[in-house]
Amino acid sequence: MDYGMIGKIEKAKRYAEEPDRFQFDEFSITFRGDNNNHQIRFDQGKWQCDCDFFHLRGVCCHSMALERILEHMLTVPSPV
Repeated sequence: MDYGMIGKIEKAKRYAEEPDRFQFDEFSITFRGDNNNHQIRFDQGKWQCDCDFFHLRGVCCHSMALERILEHMLTVPSPV
């Protein structure tokens, strides 16, 4: 392995220890729930989940779990 790559690997390790450097703007995932898989999207500071509870309440255990995992890496919508 060349020295350039070694330097990049070390830098990547350092970046990974600083999660505040990262900010998710949008993404979609498949969440493997206890009973079913669910499709979850995060876009422009808003969650969407295909589970029935989310459609009723605008929040669900799937979206709340992801909020906990990602903490400071999510964008916060700007006030209007």
